[in-house]
Amino acid sequence: MLDSEPDTVLGPFSSPGAQATPWASVSALLDEAEVCWLSTVRPDGRPHVTPSSAARSLDGVCFTTGGQERKARNLEHDSRCVLTTGTNPLTGVDVVIESAWYRMGEAVVAGDIGPYRVAPVVGFAFGKLPTSSRTRYTWPSR
Repeated sequence: MLDSEPDTVLGPFSSPGAQATPWASVSALLDEAEVCWLSTVRPDGRPHVTPSSAARSLDGVCFTTGGQERKARNLEHDSRCVLTTGTNPLTGVDVVIESAWYRMGEAVVAGDIGPYRVAPVVGFAFGKLPTSSRTRYTWPSR
């Protein structure tokens, strides 16, 4: 899904004269990101956020984690998650991808390290100074 062109809409909270952030620009940011933040939901409903290395692959974003780690246990309980990346300064673009995860096969390393793929449902790019913009991306449902 991340390799396909999503529907793109400039949001209402954008600065006058702002332009939608092209998906190609967001895609490049995801490719270059050294750290992404994965947000999941604990079984009791509390949020859990953790930094993770991730790579775009298989038409999504992939990461690995141990089966007993909190994020893996959360995802087994509730497949909804959010992946974010961006910049700390007030310039640049922040990216949010709302999605569902898919476990990809069995353990890949001794123990129970498993690969996961995050498939996007909706995404956002938040352009910051000098012109703020809010771009929404949606992909066709599976």
